[in-house]
Amino acid sequence: MASTLSYRQKRLTHQRLSRHRHWLHSPWSGGVLLMLFAALALGLANNPWTATAYHHLLESPLTLGFEHFRLQQPLEAWVNDGLMVLFFFYVGLEIKREFMVGHLSGVRHAALPIAAALGGMIVPALCYTALNLHDGIPQGWGIAMATDIAFAVGILSLLGKRVPVALKVFLTALAVVDDLGGITVIALFYSSDLNLGVLYLASGVFLLLLLLKRMQVYRMRYYLLLSILLWILFLFSGIHATISGVLIALAIPTTPRYTKAYYLRKTEYLLHNFVRHDRPGVELLANPRQHHDIERLRQIATHTLSPAQRLEYALQPVVALFVMPIFALANAGVSIQGFEDLQGVVQPVGLGIIVGLVIGKPMGIFLFSRIAVATGYCELPRGTSWFMLWGVACLSGIGFTMAIFINNLALPNPQIITQGKIAILIASFIAMIVGYGLLRIALIRKKPSKK
Repeated sequence: MASTLSYRQKRLTHQRLSRHRHWLHSPWSGGVLLMLFAALALGLANNPWTATAYHHLLESPLTLGFEHFRLQQPLEAWVNDGLMVLFFFYVGLEIKREFMVGHLSGVRHAALPIAAALGGMIVPALCYTALNLHDGIPQGWGIAMATDIAFAVGILSLLGKRVPVALKVFLTALAVVDDLGGITVIALFYSSDLNLGVLYLASGVFLLLLLLKRMQVYRMRYYLLLSILLWILFLFSGIHATISGVLIALAIPTTPRYTKAYYLRKTEYLLHNFVRHDRPGVELLANPRQHHDIERLRQIATHTLSPAQRLEYALQPVVALFVMPIFALANAGVSIQGFEDLQGVVQPVGLGIIVGLVIGKPMGIFLFSRIAVATGYCELPRGTSWFMLWGVACLSGIGFTMAIFINNLALPNPQIITQGKIAILIASFIAMIVGYGLLRIALIRKKPSKK
C-alpha cells in the first residue's frame, strides 16, 4: 500500500513539473506576463503613493566594474543597454535558426512572410513620415515598424487549437523578419557619434568570435569572455550596445559536436554497459561504474545539440519571463498627469505612431501578401483564408517591446518620448482588440481560401 501511494505521489509530482515546464516554454506565457508588468508599471507611475519611488528607483545610478574600470548608469539605462542584450541575443539565435532550417530556410516558404514583413515595415513608416514631415519629428518613422512577437503570438494562442498551425507559423516567421528589420534600422539609423577606433577594436573581437566558431570551439566560456568585451566596446562605439547581442548570436556554433548516428550508437553501447554494471540491491550512488555510464550519456546527449540550440532553448523562458517583463516594468510606466498628456496623442508624433501601427501595419502586410500570392511565387498558408490573414495583420500592429525600444532612441526629449510611449500603448491595445476580434469571427466563419 505504501509503495503504491509513493508511486502515485511521484507520478503526480512528475505531472506537475511537466506542466510547469510546458508553461515556461509556452508561446503565450511571455505575452501574459508582459501585459501584467506593463499594467503594473502604469499603475506604479500614476499612483501618488508609489510614483516618486518608482521614478527614483529607475533614475538611481548603478555602478559595475572594479578599481580602474567602472561603468555607471541609471538603472533604466542598465535595463535598456544591458539586460536587453540578452533579448537581442535570443532574437539573433532565433533569426539564424529560422533562415538555416526553419520556416525561412526555403525560397517558397520564406517568400510570403518576407513580403508581408516588408509591407508591414514600409507602409507604416510612410504613414508616420507623411504625418510628421512638416510639423512633427520625421526621424521617429522606425517606431511604427515593429511587431511584438510575444504579445502577438500570445494573443493568437488564446484562440486555442482552432487556429490553423500554418497561420501561427506565418505570424512567427513574419515577426522574425520584422525583428531583423528592426535590428537593421537601429544599427543604421539610430546610431550617432560613431567612434571609429572603438568600432575597429569591436570588429577585431567579433572576428575572434567567428574564428572560434570556424575552429569548432565548443567551450562557451571563451565565447562569454569575448562577448562581454564586445558589449563593453559597443557601449562606447556610438552603435547601440544591444546590436552586439545579435552579432554574438551569429558567432555561436550551429553544428553539434556529435552526429545523430554517433549518438544512437554510443547511447545503445552505454545503456548496455549500464545494465551489465548493475548490482542487485546497490543504489546508483554506490555504483561508480553506472554513475560513469549515466554521466557519459548526459555529455553525449548535451553535445548532440548544437550550442546555438541549447542556448536558445535555455534562454526562451529567461527572456520571456524575466527580461521582457523587466523591460516593460522599466519603460511602460508613463505618468499621465491629465488631459494635456493624452492630448499629445493627437500631435504628429502620437498620431503617426497610432496610424502607422493600427492602419499602416495591417494594410502593408495584407497588400504585399496579396501581391506576392498574385505573382505566383508563394501561396496562402494551408487551411487559412484572406480574412484570417487580415486578422493576423491587425494583430501585428502590437508594437510594444521593439516599438518602445526604438521610441527611446528616436525621439529627442523625455516629454516627446512619453507621448510616444502613450501612443504605442494605445495603438497596441487597439491592434490587440481588433486583431483578436477579427480572428474570432474568421474562425467562426472558417471558409476555405479561394486561390
